[in-house]
This record gives sequence, C-alpha cells and structure tokens, in this order.
Amino acid sequence: MSVILDNLKKIRYRIRAAAEKSRRDPADIELVAVTKYAGAHSVKELLESGLVKALGESRVQEALTKKQALGAGAAEAQWRLVGHLQTNKAKQAIQIFDAIDSLDNLKLAEVLERQLAQQNRKFPVLVQVKLSDKETQRGVAPEALGEFLQNLKICPHLDIQGLMTIAPELEPVETVRPYFRRLREIAADLFQKPAQLSMGMSRDFEVAVEEGATLVRVGRSLFS
Repeated sequence: MSVILDNLKKIRYRIRAAAEKSRRDPADIELVAVTKYAGAHSVKELLESGLVKALGESRVQEALTKKQALGAGAAEAQWRLVGHLQTNKAKQAIQIFDAIDSLDNLKLAEVLERQLAQQNRKFPVLVQVKLSDKETQRGVAPEALGEFLQNLKICPHLDIQGLMTIAPELEPVETVRPYFRRLREIAADLFQKPAQLSMGMSRDFEVAVEEGATLVRVGRSLFS
C-alpha cells in the first residue's frame, strides 16, 4: 500500500471513530482532499483508489492545471474551491469548480450571480464565516451573517448550502471546540434545513466531526 493510501486509511479510521464517539453516522461526513501541495500524480493515485470523490483547491489556476494534467480522470472528482476567490476569477471559477466553499462578500456573490444567470445555472456555495480574530482571516462576521444571507436572496442562482470556517491554531487542539460548536449553532439558527458545515483540517478534524462537521478538509496529513 502506498503512503498516500495508508494515510487515507488512517484518516478515515479517525473520522469514523470521532463520528461514533458523538453518535453520528460516519457516512454523513465527507472527506475533502485538499490538493494544494499535491502533484497531479498523487491526485491521480487518490482518485483511482475510488475512496475519495471531493477535492479541494485554494486557487483557480492550480485547479485548472491539475485538471488538465489528469485529463479524463478529472471528471471522477467533485472540485471544491476552498480558498479566497477574487471577483475577476469568478467566471473562470464556475467553469472549473463544482462548488465554492469560500463566499465571503456580497460583491463576489453578485458577480457570480450575473455569470450563472447568463447560463441559467444553479451553483452550490458555502458562506465563509470568520470566527477568529486573525487579521488575515477572511469571512463574514457572525453578527453580520443573518443580514448577509438575507442579501443573498437577490442571487437566486446561488444555492447556499451551508457554512465554512477555519479555526485558529490553538494548543491543545481541544481548545478549538467552541469555534466549531459556535458554527453549528449559528447554522441551526439561520438555516431552515440541515446545513452543510465545512470545518476541520488536518490538525483538528476529529474535534470538528464531534461538533457536527459534514465536510472536513484534509491535505497535509494525507499527502505528507
């Protein structure tokens, strides 16, 4: 077994254990393999295993390059944009990706809406929420989220499926739990139906699963 597939086996075991600990069905949690630091060969190996369907990329150009390198195999994956999207890349992004998990401002939403309306297309989106005080962290502030979601009603081609957040890097890792719990509680207040919750990365995905994550973004632990 290759290093990548061995890592994948261990990660899936940890996801299952965290789900069972919190009395959740492990099938309700999807692993998003973040390929930011992975070459096309490694991504190809992962897809050919049939064990991962969702890939996360931080940049439009990097995703395009990998899709071109993978050829027909790229169609086997669901490509999710997990990094910041500039408005001038919006048109290209909706051609390359199957979902955008990092919507963080109304201007971007309006640009995406115009492009999607021209194609008469609905497109899955998660709203990024800023729960930490880190200045470089992007996202909608929790107190502004209700109004932001109301404003998104002018964008009917955006299918707002839930929320995404990045927890601060705290030690011990257990201290990130309140951040994930808060996102779950916010979603319960603002969404009428169960929302997708993208939260948890290599260092903290088990805590995120215990607090309700439906998508966990793992890259470093998978490809290192």
